Order: sequence, then C-alpha cells, then structure tokens
Amino acid sequence: MADFWETAFNNKQEMWGMNPATSAELTRDFFLEKNMKNILIPGIGYGRNAQPFIENGIKVTGIEISKTAIKLARKHYGTEINIYQGSVTRMPFNDKKYDGIFCYALIHLLNSKERKKFIQDCYNQLTQNGYMVFTAITKNAPQYGQGELISKDRYETHKGVNLFYYERGSILLEFEKYGLYNITEVAENQPMFLITCKKNKK
Repeated sequence: MADFWETAFNNKQEMWGMNPATSAELTRDFFLEKNMKNILIPGIGYGRNAQPFIENGIKVTGIEISKTAIKLARKHYGTEINIYQGSVTRMPFNDKKYDGIFCYALIHLLNSKERKKFIQDCYNQLTQNGYMVFTAITKNAPQYGQGELISKDRYETHKGVNLFYYERGSILLEFEKYGLYNITEVAENQPMFLITCKKNKK
C-alpha cells in the first residue's frame, strides 16, 4: 500500500487538485460550530483537505505515509502543519489529545482488523466531547462488486488496493460503541458516507 501511494504521488503530484473535498468543507463548518481549536488529519496527503481548517484558524496536525506527499504539503503550507510520516496503522504518533479528527477516504482502504484499531486509536486521541469525522465509500459506488473479492464487501480494485464498501449496517457495527453521532451521505467523486462520532464521558 505504501509503495502504491508513493508511486501515485510521484507520478501525478497534486493528483486531486488543490480544491478541498466537499466533506472537508462540511466538516470545517461543523468544527467551527463546535469551536474546535486543534485537529488531527490522518492521511493528510499533500494538504488540500487541511486548507479549509487552516484558513479558519484551526491548528492542524497530520499523518501521512508518502514522503512525496509530505514534501508537497510543505511546499504549499510550510510549517503551518505538523506532519508525522508513517502509516495510520501505527497510531498514535504522540500522546496529544485533539478536539477533532477528520479522516477523508482512508478507512475503507484498511482491512477489518486495521479499521477496528484505527477507529479506537482515533477515539483515544480525542478530548472529552471531541468529535471525529470519517468519510467512507458506500455500496452505491458504481464499481462496487468489481475486481477480486477479498472478503465480504471488500474488493481489490487495483493491484495492491483493496476497498471495503460501507452500508449503514456496517457503520453501526464498527462505530456505534464510539459515540456514533450522525451518518449522512455526501457526493464526492464517489458516493460517500460522512460518519461523525462524539467522545462522551463514560
């Protein structure tokens, strides 16, 4: 997986352009409403989805596996973003707690065990009453069911890239015990779920 993304960023540089995803803009509005001051973005890439938060005075920390993507982020944002180089499967990279976590189009790239650990790790790094927001591809995506079936609802769409396609039932199964707050559908380049959780005191 790491080699795939390193090659992709090397070949296509800012492959998704510099405009932030709709989900990032929706999450920015939500985080501003909730007065979030510092957030973590696992899978920050070259930073296009950090832009809406930075522009509104929210401090951003990122995690990114691709060294090339990190270099691109530094080119665009300098030292405005603190980025840890490595896989999200190796979280946490520090012991800091964040008001918010935003993770765009990453969780569906992980296998079941990795997703479970990743959600738990994100939840652990939230402050009390903090929010974490994930976007995940849905079974309404046109390519659902194509490629080699790896496990239930998970397919190898490109060599080395396996996608898990979410439905509401699988969201409940994976997120309900982590303060599942809201599920909405959002149109990106693929149909996505916007999954929001809140860390409540136990």
